[in-house]
Amino acid sequence: MTTAMKGTELAPADDLIVERAAGIATITLNRPRRKNSVTSLGWADLRDAFRSIDPRMDRVVVLTGAGDTFCAGADLAGNDDSRSDLDNMRIVGEACLALHRVQVPTIAAVDGAAVGAGMNMALACDFVIATDRSRFSEIFVRRALSVDFGGSWLLPRLVGMAKAKELVLLGDFVSGPQMLELGLAHDVVGPEALEAAVAALAQRLLAGPQSAIMLSKALLNDSFEVTLERALDDEARAQALNLVSDDAREAAAAFLNKREPNFLSAARPHIENVEKRD
Repeated sequence: MTTAMKGTELAPADDLIVERAAGIATITLNRPRRKNSVTSLGWADLRDAFRSIDPRMDRVVVLTGAGDTFCAGADLAGNDDSRSDLDNMRIVGEACLALHRVQVPTIAAVDGAAVGAGMNMALACDFVIATDRSRFSEIFVRRALSVDFGGSWLLPRLVGMAKAKELVLLGDFVSGPQMLELGLAHDVVGPEALEAAVAALAQRLLAGPQSAIMLSKALLNDSFEVTLERALDDEARAQALNLVSDDAREAAAAFLNKREPNFLSAARPHIENVEKRD
């Protein structure tokens, strides 16, 4: 995996490309001839890419696929035979967990197929923007496999248990507009409008108060795992941090002066050049 640290440097020969520019980290699955399916070695690279996200530099993450496919899931022909199937699957799990642990907002830009682990990878992001020609499927059952990349955890939380079982046990294809109806997509646009729609959402997030957004994301991610009492205590701690921030003071001043806030966290310079992290 090559990480482009300056502007829009690219390494087209790589299976995974990470670009950083103006606070946005774009991670591109780059195997269009294989429908961006991911090998066992690729899962490790993807895990490391998610782990490399640094809120001091990366304020929004965009996950996408090269060509006309988001991700066809795992490349079943590309596993590392030196490891057991269980060890390979644990690396898939590590990639999922690393994505879940990304502190800043994540956007899946989905065109074409997002199936199997590819569908769950998209759903693990905070926002899904799809095209009207995109197709999603928990295709595992059609391959005599069980759901993975966190689908057994994600789907019941997103759509309820009954719909989760329908999606997983039948493996039917769901269109982009149907994903919108299910509440699984933030927006559905034409393929030619996907880049602009993702950029608009990313800019809206960039303009917001970074600390408050990160704290809210963490609270929501923890919500199914804690009691109401613990959630209220966590909210209080987070709010105490927010209330003494420069962004909160700016929000108050903007309210009193009947103008839009100009959050200082959005204006702070970002680290443009950093060494590759483990």
